[in-house]
Amino acid sequence: MSKIAVVYWSGTGNTEQMANAVAEGAKEAGAEVSTLTADQFSAAKVAEFDAIAFGCPAMGAETLEEDEFEPMFTGCESALSGKKLALFGSYGWGDGEWMRTWEDTCRSDGAVLACESVICCEAPEDDALAQCKKLGATLAG
Repeated sequence: MSKIAVVYWSGTGNTEQMANAVAEGAKEAGAEVSTLTADQFSAAKVAEFDAIAFGCPAMGAETLEEDEFEPMFTGCESALSGKKLALFGSYGWGDGEWMRTWEDTCRSDGAVLACESVICCEAPEDDALAQCKKLGATLAG
């Protein structure tokens, strides 16, 4: 059984809904899942999991949330080489640039992106939630 961490930050609840769908998909695929907020995760925990789904909405000029999520993620970067990851999050404006930048960062860190990232504008609708469940199932596989 694979151990999956779903680590997220959510200001409005949109990314939290996505995180719950990711966790549901991973559990349905047989994984042991830990759902954690950004303040509950650190680089010291990376090795405890076979794969990690990170979720963060776009903030400001399409950046990761700067007070909790970005410092936690930056702290984890040195431990991500070879780690299977997936990314998800919501946005309210722009075109998803924050996600493309984040994917590039993960690749530069040597992480293995297991599937296409899931993004949605504002609150996730049924299609986005279904994509999140699939993302979780892919990580579990």
